[in-house]
Amino acid sequence: MEGQVWELLLWRCPCRSALALLGTLGTLGLVARYSVVAVGAYGALAVLGVTVPIRLHRVALRVLRRGQPEGEGRVPPGAVGLSVEQQQRWAQRIARHVAAASRTLTRLFLVHSLPESLKLAFMFYLLTYVGAVFNGVTLLGVGVICAFTFPVLYRHRQAQIDHYMSAGRNQLRHLRARLRAALPSAKAKPE
Repeated sequence: MEGQVWELLLWRCPCRSALALLGTLGTLGLVARYSVVAVGAYGALAVLGVTVPIRLHRVALRVLRRGQPEGEGRVPPGAVGLSVEQQQRWAQRIARHVAAASRTLTRLFLVHSLPESLKLAFMFYLLTYVGAVFNGVTLLGVGVICAFTFPVLYRHRQAQIDHYMSAGRNQLRHLRARLRAALPSAKAKPE
């Protein structure tokens, strides 16, 4: 599954990537205009609007032919979806991710590490300003566009981006070292 997502984001098959990008942006545009429930309902109606006539057409053909056996033309029960092993593998993977996320959130919100919890608080504080300026659906749209743009941009300009990233990391490292030198150490105990 992860490989397929990277195939889309790296535009290895441009038709599929364009379809995924336009479908996602179209859905986000609809969610921005209508409620999520309405968009879901209209999407389900659109799918049923295609599949019901196809099914009725097959039934009509079967009735007109009358010679075709009853079971022919049906999809076998195991042909669609995931096998039992795949379902168990995905359930275990999802359970691991949910458990890891809950451990991390518990650690952050119950302040097991003060610096990490303060970083989270600062991030949420910054997000209040972002939320005041942008709508959530707009941010999702920008995120989708960035997800489809940045990997390709990085692939084409990897050397230059890596050079600037290492320069930025060096500047941050020097700034952090200067701040640590200027601030009293938290580990030093007063006597």
